[in-house]
Amino acid sequence: MGFLQSLKDKLAPAKDKVAGLAQQHGDKIDQGLDKAAKVVDDKTKGKYSDKIQTGTGKAKDAVDRLAGTPDEGTGKGGGTAPPTPPPAP
Repeated sequence: MGFLQSLKDKLAPAKDKVAGLAQQHGDKIDQGLDKAAKVVDDKTKGKYSDKIQTGTGKAKDAVDRLAGTPDEGTGKGGGTAPPTPPPAP
């Protein structure tokens, strides 16, 4: 087994857990991204608004892909849902 495959195998449980958390808390993550974008935009006095909006959109798309939910704005994204996270201890 190669090094990369070994690494992927070791990180698979973490990816599943992150996907479950993204699915469970996606709305809070989106709100946090919007809030952070607004703060950065205010600090830069709007100079980089277009880049901030682009970055925020890409971050939200990444969260949607992780969570396995369809992207609301473009109708793309989604795919198969991630496995159900293990029950909390």
